[in-house]
Amino acid sequence: MFNSELIAFILYFTMVLGIGIFFFFRTKSGGEKDYFLGGRGMGAWVSALSAGASDMSSWVLMGLPASILAAGLGQSWIAIGLGLGTILSWLLLARRLRKFSIVAKDSITIPQFLTNRFLSDSKALQIISALVFLVVYSVYAASSIKACGTLFNTVLGLDAKIAMYVAAAIILVYTFLGGFSAVCWTDFVQGMIMLAALMIAPIAAVFMMNAPSWTAEAPQVAEGYWSLFVTGKCDWTSIATIISGFGWGLGYFGMPHIIVRYMAIKSDAEVKRSRVIGISWTVLILIFAVAVGLIGRVFLVDVADNSHVFIDMVRRIFPGFIAGILLSAILAASMSTADSQLLAAASAFASDVYKPVIRKKASDREMNWAGRIVVMVITLVAVFIASNPNSGTIMSLVENAWGAFGAAFGPVIVLALFWKRFTYKGAVAGILAGFLVDVLWLVFLTDAFSGIMLVDTQIYEIIPGFVAGIVAGISVSLCDKAPSQEVIDLCNKAKLED
Repeated sequence: MFNSELIAFILYFTMVLGIGIFFFFRTKSGGEKDYFLGGRGMGAWVSALSAGASDMSSWVLMGLPASILAAGLGQSWIAIGLGLGTILSWLLLARRLRKFSIVAKDSITIPQFLTNRFLSDSKALQIISALVFLVVYSVYAASSIKACGTLFNTVLGLDAKIAMYVAAAIILVYTFLGGFSAVCWTDFVQGMIMLAALMIAPIAAVFMMNAPSWTAEAPQVAEGYWSLFVTGKCDWTSIATIISGFGWGLGYFGMPHIIVRYMAIKSDAEVKRSRVIGISWTVLILIFAVAVGLIGRVFLVDVADNSHVFIDMVRRIFPGFIAGILLSAILAASMSTADSQLLAAASAFASDVYKPVIRKKASDREMNWAGRIVVMVITLVAVFIASNPNSGTIMSLVENAWGAFGAAFGPVIVLALFWKRFTYKGAVAGILAGFLVDVLWLVFLTDAFSGIMLVDTQIYEIIPGFVAGIVAGISVSLCDKAPSQEVIDLCNKAKLED
């Protein structure tokens, strides 16, 4: 049915496609640094909101509020952990990574930076990283595409699979055309939409509940629902939930599609401004995502599907077209993350595998097209995963991908930026150990694969994976010969401290 909500969605899609077309004509003659890093010309607001929007995918509007609605305030530890993680990431990584990536042969991708950081001619790290990117980003992008299908199916009654195909096609087109600049500018607009929608909906619900005409039954909640302990008491389940919540914050140190934004900021002065904007935006988003879940429990009383709490709240409060504008925040969250992930994977393949290994004399134009083909391939794989009914929930897909990236790259990025004695072999070992431990922990020691798990530890797999990456990176580096004087000089040029 052609209704006012659909009109709002169409206007939204038209806007993001327009941005992609604009940057296609503006940057089509640029080189790979223009396409994959925006020529390092991003300002504070665009960089900050792009980093935030590429981080906060559909789970912040559907997955997190659903967890809060179902299990209570104890699930807010995820938001607390993410809030602390984003603060530490902006404070510790942003300025260092931007400066060091420039000093390290003007690196434009995370794998390229890690290779150039050690002045290594080996391509092993870049190839391993690119393979991890291709696998994990396919899963991550699937969560965003799946959210688009859920939204259109719930709001418009459109078949979920058809909706996924439409959303994937639009994401593909503007990422394909405009590259990094288009992605960042669409993320900026999408970030503003997300924040506005998450703030307006719960505040409006509170005003409605305080009106004299409001009548509603008191919600039935489990004992301990309003406690920060998920079970209402200090037992192992509650402690494991708190530990795992803080573990989510570790992911910020190793999310390639987020931290590459730091490398694109045009100056140190803009980094400082971006830091304030980015931290403020993320903290507000997390606070109001938790508020949607808690207020939704009282406002809606009963929800048929917990993941629909934001959708149901908006549709109950606002008329069609306005509701459509606010619900486009789910599209914004989904698409802003998916486009960033697709571009990060494309840049990793084109810059770190295609040119150095397959076609060493590839032109900038050829590089750009190689990246675009990878964007297309990952999109198709992500659609296949998302359309599989056994692929898991939106939240579980995000959780698995977040853990894999954080464990694989977080330890290595931290050591590369803060330890001069760190070596190339240590970096390779850190990525492999972090990734493998994360995956094995997920398969055998959590209930994600209940058919083959050994025991359910209730600890998020990113934590043991991150620890394994740190231990492997340090151990192998200490067993390896010390870095050359040229590498030490490079670290000193970037003003790395011991």
